[in-house]
Amino acid sequence: MANERYELDYFLVDVFTETALMGNPLAVVMNTARLSTEQMQAIAREFNLSETTFVERRAPEEEASVGVRVRIFTTEEELPFAGHPTLGTASVLKLTAPETVHDGDTVTLAENVGPIPVRFADPLRPLAGEMTQRDPEFGVKLDAPRVAELCGLNLEDLGPVAPPQVVSTGTAFAIVPVRSVEALGRLNVRQQEATVWLRSLGARWFYVIAPESEDEFRARMQFNGGEDPATGSAAGCAISYLVHHGIVPSGKQIHVRQGVEMGRPSDLFLSAKLDTAKVTEVRVGGSTVLVATGRLFLP
Repeated sequence: MANERYELDYFLVDVFTETALMGNPLAVVMNTARLSTEQMQAIAREFNLSETTFVERRAPEEEASVGVRVRIFTTEEELPFAGHPTLGTASVLKLTAPETVHDGDTVTLAENVGPIPVRFADPLRPLAGEMTQRDPEFGVKLDAPRVAELCGLNLEDLGPVAPPQVVSTGTAFAIVPVRSVEALGRLNVRQQEATVWLRSLGARWFYVIAPESEDEFRARMQFNGGEDPATGSAAGCAISYLVHHGIVPSGKQIHVRQGVEMGRPSDLFLSAKLDTAKVTEVRVGGSTVLVATGRLFLP
């Protein structure tokens, strides 16, 4: 690649929304097989979004077998899986590369965590997709007083049914139920302490969720000194937790609103099934809207 200048197309989309400039923004860079890991990380820093994805197109028969290769980067590291990058990237492929759609309505991404199918089944909302995440792994139950302290909440703010717990469907989060949206509004995570503590327990960040009604919840995820408008990977962990502990019935779809407090409201639609003692069919859905297209000029 020395002394060779080339160009790459990219797309900017907002995910988990049907309105531009809402939801969670994502950059999707196309045809990146020639890039090194270091270059991908540098481009992610250049976009300076929570995540940037890199699509590496391969032979059609390989994509048909295992999916379209996608790598996901934050500004600091590569991730094995993330929710809004998965949904957003699949939506870009459906829009721009119809040959990647199989079985009539599904785009499968080959991510570091494995294949993730995203289904687009609503002809009236062509970029409304639903991903099926890996079956969850349930980790340690967390000390409630310590969780409340690190979240800037009172112990009595935490939900009464089950303790906070680490859950992973590809990326591990500490799921923290709270009793009310009022308590959720007071969330103020002590990031430095929380990060060290959670990493020691196998989790990345707190995902805090509160009931609004029987079918609706609100959620927040504060990290790295900021807040995430929508966290699809954590939402999969959350619905797994809620179904596992009997808070949400098996197979019932719920609506989670996230990003409200930061002025970028997002809408996530979640369901999971409980088969005997095992949670399966973890589904996270929402819409994507195209915001901009552009071209990277690389030396």
